Amino acid sequence: MFSKACEYGIKASIFIALNSYQEQRVSLKAIAKEIASPEAFTAKILQDLVRHNIINSVKGAHGGFEIDKKDIANIKLEQIVRAIDGDKIYNGCGLGLETCDENHPCPVHEKFIDIRNGLKHMLETTNLQELALDIKTGISFLKT
Repeated sequence: MFSKACEYGIKASIFIALNSYQEQRVSLKAIAKEIASPEAFTAKILQDLVRHNIINSVKGAHGGFEIDKKDIANIKLEQIVRAIDGDKIYNGCGLGLETCDENHPCPVHEKFIDIRNGLKHMLETTNLQELALDIKTGISFLKT
């Protein structure tokens, strides 16, 4: 459903949030290792997240990536998805067809509307804080 870049962006944001709660910045290398993504690809994803004010980048010897603790609860998954994948998840065809709309629907068009609306609701109501806390308490996991 999400692009690989978006999956990595969500994982990276959660990992950065977890470390930010402990007052720690994380390096590109540590993030790439944690989310099992190539460093160069991870760097591009992190640039998008910085550009959209989701994470912060600090240069220098004690630099790295962080999120201000007071902002973690306000960052919704929708912001991360939009920063990386744009709005195609809300408008794209469920089968990936180039042309799919009310006038020219694909075979799953009507059924996919409900799925898309549910996904949109989940992305708009889920924040980084709850995801990070679920990982911290062992309810969910970031790695297999």
